[in-house]
This record gives sequence, C-alpha cells and structure tokens, in this order.
Amino acid sequence: MVLHKGKATDPDRKGGANPLHAGAYPALAARIRLPHDSLAEEPLPPDTALQLVRDELMLDGNARLNLATFVTTWMEPQARELMAECVDKNMIDKDEYPQTAELERRCVNILADLWHAPDPLAIMGCSTTGSSEACMLAGMALKRRWSKLGRAGKPNLVMGANVQVCWEKFCEYWEVEPRLVPMDGDRFHLTADEAIARCDENTIGVVAILGSTFDGSYEPVAEIAAALDGLQERSGWDIPVHVDGASGAMIAPFLDPELVWDFRLPRVASINTSGHKYGLVYPGVGWVVWRAKEALPEELVFNVNYLGGDMPTFALNFSRPGAEVAAQYYTFVRLGREGFRAVQQASRDVATQLADGIAELGPFELLTRGDELPVFAFTTKADVDSFDVFDVSRRLRERGWLVPAYTFPENRTDLAVLRIVVRNGFTHDLADLLLADLRRLLPELDHGPRPRTAFHH
Repeated sequence: MVLHKGKATDPDRKGGANPLHAGAYPALAARIRLPHDSLAEEPLPPDTALQLVRDELMLDGNARLNLATFVTTWMEPQARELMAECVDKNMIDKDEYPQTAELERRCVNILADLWHAPDPLAIMGCSTTGSSEACMLAGMALKRRWSKLGRAGKPNLVMGANVQVCWEKFCEYWEVEPRLVPMDGDRFHLTADEAIARCDENTIGVVAILGSTFDGSYEPVAEIAAALDGLQERSGWDIPVHVDGASGAMIAPFLDPELVWDFRLPRVASINTSGHKYGLVYPGVGWVVWRAKEALPEELVFNVNYLGGDMPTFALNFSRPGAEVAAQYYTFVRLGREGFRAVQQASRDVATQLADGIAELGPFELLTRGDELPVFAFTTKADVDSFDVFDVSRRLRERGWLVPAYTFPENRTDLAVLRIVVRNGFTHDLADLLLADLRRLLPELDHGPRPRTAFHH
C-alpha cells in the first residue's frame, strides 16, 4: 500500500458547489468545502456527498483505456451484482459465513486441478488479497523449510531482475538475500544456467515467472527445474521452485496446455496467481497453492478460535470482504474451461494483431509480440532520433490512452520501451482506434532531431 505523508491545505480556500447538487437544500452548496485534513462538523445528504466525490474522481484515467495495468477492469453486471451482495461478509469469519469459505475451498481445488496437482487431496492453498501476499506466503514457506535443514549462513533466493517488487520486499522484510540475475543483451528474464550459477546450500528456492511484467514472456520453468535436478545430483542441494504465475498461470492452462510448467514438474513446490488479473475478477484477490502438505510447514498455519469456531489460517491480512472470492467462483462457474479458453484466446489475438500493426508503422521495433501473455513491449528503432517512447506515451495520453514508457532494470537501463497489456474487454475495435491514433501522431512527432536526454520521468 502506498504510504502518504501529511500535507496541509489552504485554510482559507473557499467552499462552493453546484447548488443543484445539494438536493432539497440549494443554499447548502455555497457552504460545502470538502474535508482534506479533518472531518467537517456537519453531515451532508448522501446524494450530495456522492456527487462531490464523483466529481473529483473524474480526474482519474479511464480504466478501460488503461493499457498499463494487468488488473481486470471489466466484469459482467451479474458479477458486479453478486459482489455487491457479498461485500459485507468478512472472509476471515468462516464459522459465520461457512458457504463463502466453501466457495474458497472449491476455488483452491479447481486451481490445483488446473495446475495438475499429483494428489488433489494432499494440496494446501488459500485465497489472499492479491498475488503479492501470495508470494510472501510462498516465500515464508520456502524459508521455513530451509531453516529446518540446520545450515549456517544467510538464506538467499534466486530470481531474475524482472521479478515483481513484492519479491524484493519479501527478501527485505524476512532477511533473505535476493540474488537477482541481471538482464544481459537480448536476454530479458531468468534462464536455467543463470539460475543454478547463483545457487548454493543456503538457497531457499528459485522463483520462475510465468509471464514477465516487463515484456509478457514466459520464463523456461521446465529447463530451470531440470537444471536444479542436475545440481542436486552433483551437490545434494534439493532446491525447490516457486512459480510466480500472477498472470500466466491463468493463461497457459487454456492456451498452452502442452507447456509443462506446473505441478507436473516434481520440483515445483508452490504456485501463485492473481484472480484479479487474468483470473478475470475485480481487485483484489490472489491465490497460492502448495503441491502437498509437507511443502507448507504446519507451524506456519495458525488454528484460531474465532467466534465459536476453530479456524486454520495462513495469511498476512485478517479481515477482508468475501466479494472477490464469490466473484472468482462465479467466473469459474460461468466460463468453464472452454469459456476461459475463448476469453484468453481473444485477448491473445488482439495483442498479436495490435503488435503486428505497430511493427508495420515503421518507427517501432517489437521486443515481444503478445503470443505468450497477451502483453508486448516495443521501442523506437535505432535510426529514430526525432522522438522517443516517452514522447509517444505522453501524446497518447492526450487522447485518453494510458500506455506506460519505462527503462529496463540495471544492466539494460539503456533500453526504454512502451508496453501494452491486453485484457478482457479490450477489443479489436479499440485496438484499431489506438493504431489510428498512433498513425495520426507520428507525423507530428517526426518533426526533426531534438536534443536527447538520458532519462525522462
């Protein structure tokens, strides 16, 4: 969660709003001043409060045109209705809301089956507030398993520099050394050779990403697992793999069923995903599943006597609404395998077609083309010196498109790219509109060389 610092506002700022917003009390509008630092003394009519807050929120970007986020921005009206009915249920209160807990259990079992758990009765899993919490829980389990080996030295975790920031937070919070494999040349994610070169007896695990947020590519999970098998034969170090499938774990089972990345690999101990990304549910819900009970040390699971019931729990959060879990189960019921396949294939088709269209414009070079995650990254060609990706991002924003421009991590900070995330609800028609806007902008951007700077913020 973002940390905010206190900021004083002008104590003399004037009130005043549209008198019609004040309903039956038009004169009230002249006195309205929205609270910035402390509560107002008197209440407002609900319709007035609603309109005033809505007015401020108009300054936010249009979520449907936000091509930066992986998070779901569209659900069916029926799903929104169900979420509204469940928003007042506390997920942690399983004794009082047993059927919501049952829906959570079913979702865990469905995911375990989707990820080819060898024994569905032996798995452990739970919902979380998102994949970041799920990663933290998986990391805690890896560290606790390593600590039981009685080895000296500081524990370390091997992963690519393209990991989501939650893994660096985990290492900082739980005092684990992050061994980040830097990007190099055209290698933008972790490979098997680079992973095992950084492993030793104190490595608690290797994190493999099924769908890098930088460019949408899959890391070679099976190759990494095979390399660790060989390392164990040579050294005796049994190093587990955690698959961060925040996005890809809900894409690959439907579009790439032949790809072996999940519990079919004995070395994969745990997998997480974001229900609120390609699980097609509004934020925030995540999931983590362990292949067997021994992969989750039992001392990490607390049995809490809460409101008359004995409740096993493994979480960093406590109270949270049951709406997202109900929505996830609704989505599973609504779509089934074929429905998920159709939705995810539609996103991939839009992504690959849009990527090809951008490549055909001339000034751009694709790094990826959206044929793994429906996500792709592109940059300007070497001979383009009249504009850069930051100029393109800024000009697209004038039309409402939110397309992020950023530099890659250490060792490839020279590479600046634009990235487009295609989600359910972003159609071929919208993709065509984006392409049309890009075509319209290029003559304006290509007005001759300009001074270049090292970084743009």
